[in-house]
Amino acid sequence: MLNQEKRLKVLTWHIHGSYLFYLTHTDCIFYLPYKEGSSEEGYGGRTHSFHWGDNVINVPADEVKDLDFDIILFQSKKNYLEDQFEILTEEQRALPKIYLEHDPPREVPTDTHHVVDDPEVLLVHVTHFNNLMWNNNRTPTKVIDHGVLDKGELYTGEINKGIVVINGIVKRGRRLGLDVFEKVRKQIPLDIVGMGSEEVGGLGEIPNGGLSSFIGEYRFFFNPIRYTSLGLSVCEAMMLGMPIVGLATTEMVTAVKNDFSGYVDTDVDSLIKKMDCLLQDKLKAKELGNGARQTALNRFNMDRFTNEWLSTFETVSKQKKEILNPIMVS
Repeated sequence: MLNQEKRLKVLTWHIHGSYLFYLTHTDCIFYLPYKEGSSEEGYGGRTHSFHWGDNVINVPADEVKDLDFDIILFQSKKNYLEDQFEILTEEQRALPKIYLEHDPPREVPTDTHHVVDDPEVLLVHVTHFNNLMWNNNRTPTKVIDHGVLDKGELYTGEINKGIVVINGIVKRGRRLGLDVFEKVRKQIPLDIVGMGSEEVGGLGEIPNGGLSSFIGEYRFFFNPIRYTSLGLSVCEAMMLGMPIVGLATTEMVTAVKNDFSGYVDTDVDSLIKKMDCLLQDKLKAKELGNGARQTALNRFNMDRFTNEWLSTFETVSKQKKEILNPIMVS
């Protein structure tokens, strides 16, 4: 680990808590603006849901202007269009900037222009699918694949059901596959966990620290989501050694290989047959789970993830010297 003084200082907002938790394993210092007692998006700071490292520091939003940073990391449209003008000084807004895009375009999948149109900002996508679908304008882009912690091979498959992990499935509806979930559940025993899952007879939210061991007891992990980025819950389940069943859409088609780590298809009836086979054949489920874990260890390991992020931060931060020490032309 680098000395505290030599580590890059990154200001970012609390968006997508699980991703932020993994990101902060990168050897940098992360400053999170917060507003006491406020529910405003992005200002939650160090929440109690995760065991944050000492390199994650809460900063009152009105004190951000008094601190020195190396990089500004945006994670939402609001961060970029509003927050930076509310809490950053003009000098801070001139610092090297990265926009981390978590999602594919919502309005029109193929023709939506990204909010950033600036050749001096780096736009980082979390999947190649996202990078492909967005119109990135003049902004340079980079893809950094997900990284998740390896908590060990916790899969047992003892519970002869599938498990679904989605927050707000009712509120988010068809995009998150509510109708697909309902159709499958009529033929295949499924449990669902996550915020608001009680609305569809689910088990509610499971504390983050116990989620892995909880879902690892189920026979397979089912992802009914039609259109979103590759969910971290999928990557986490693969790392546990769980077989994955899901729709052959977005980045899922590159993460799950049929008959090796699980099954993906656009034919839900076909997936139902595969799920039934897994319920009948525990050994086959274990075999696919082994393939899923092998994939996760190779593709979603934290060393690769944090090294890519550190390299990206270091490359972008080199601009700072040019900002603070411009070359004088005589």
